[in-house]
Amino acid sequence: MNQFEQELKNNNFVCSQCVKCNKLVWPPNEFCNVCFNNVIWRPVSHTAKLIEFSKKGDEFFCVAEFENAIRLMGKIENASRLQIGQSLRLVHCTFDEKEIFVFQQIS
Repeated sequence: MNQFEQELKNNNFVCSQCVKCNKLVWPPNEFCNVCFNNVIWRPVSHTAKLIEFSKKGDEFFCVAEFENAIRLMGKIENASRLQIGQSLRLVHCTFDEKEIFVFQQIS
């Protein structure tokens, strides 16, 4: 298990950031995917922008963007009147054979 997965298991959303060019490395890696230098691991903001969403039954799913650089898929709890571009809050993340991200709308 890598550091990203271990942090998710502890409900911590982190990303690697290059120590030389300062780029957020997504997907997370031990080395920068631009200049191949070392990285540090740092927390990611828990506020995201809604990029896309869909519904299956009573569940809503989304693509959310963090820090204008990181896009991932997750589930939106208690969703109502979703609008592309609105703010979401990451309320839970974990790793159980795959990444799991759960959001709520920010009023």
